[in-house]
Amino acid sequence: MTIVLPVKFSIFFSVFLSVKMSDKPDLSEVEKFDRSKLKKTNTEEKNTLPSKETIQQEKECVQAS
Repeated sequence: MTIVLPVKFSIFFSVFLSVKMSDKPDLSEVEKFDRSKLKKTNTEEKNTLPSKETIQQEKECVQAS
């Protein structure tokens, strides 16, 4: 018994079979990465949490409305 597949499907299937399947990710590029080329940055906290007083004031304003 011979199965004839459309051309598009047979090309897809042959490419699919040629791809290396692995459970482990390829880390070769990560290993080559040079951390010394990174620029040094200073981080600043931009989104601070409100104080207890601010929260209390907002609760009072919402309840008064």
